[in-house]
Order: sequence, then structure tokens, then C-alpha cells
Amino acid sequence: MSLHIQHSGLTKERWSSFSPSQQLLMIANELNRAKRLFSPLDKGGLTLCYERILYLTDLTVEANVRRGLRKELLRWRDLAAEEYLFLCQSGEMKKPDINIPLIESLRDRHLKLFKALLLLSPESARQISWVI
Repeated sequence: MSLHIQHSGLTKERWSSFSPSQQLLMIANELNRAKRLFSPLDKGGLTLCYERILYLTDLTVEANVRRGLRKELLRWRDLAAEEYLFLCQSGEMKKPDINIPLIESLRDRHLKLFKALLLLSPESARQISWVI
């Protein structure tokens, strides 16, 4: 996974200084950034956003000692990884004239993933009406 320069200096120790809710909100910020790349579709930018999402999620899993949150976050990460792999491997995504229904389906799945992340903490859940 290639890291975007934006998070290249972020260490586990630095990430651990943020509360779990702050960590979730920073992952959500990347999801919000990705949401804007669906129209018009920016396949490269979207892939980079998902790389950052997975990287920050991994840091959160490593830094979090609350077993329940770790477990749910790992389940959520599997879904995010599926979306990332689809973006990287789908032949449809490589076509220059990708069809609108596929883009809408991707965007809908992305928004469900976004909402599921925000529901992992009461603090982040309060943001749902603002971003989705």
C-alpha cells in the first residue's frame, strides 16, 4: 500500500494520543474526502483515499485497547478493504466510459460504509446528519 504524503509521518504513538472518537472522526474525514470524488469519478484519487482510510483504520486498531471497538472496527475494515480491492481490480473501473449506474452503486455502498463507521461511537454518530 503506497502512503500518501499527507500521513507518511504519522506514527502509532502520535495516533494513540487521540481519543478513539477523534480517530474515528479522522477516518471519517477521509471518507468524506472520498465522497466528493464520485462526481465526476476520480478513480485515482478515490483509490488513494481508500489507501489512507485503511492505513488510519489499521493505526486505530493497533492503538485501541477496547476489545469491543477493535472487533467492530476490524469487521468494518473488511468492508472498506473490499471496496478498495474493487476499485483496484475491477475491469469496469478501468474503462474510460464507466457507466453511471455503476458509479451510483459505488457511491451508495460508500455512503453505507461511511455511516457504519460513524455509528461506532456516540460522538461520531452525531455527525451523520451533517455528512451523509
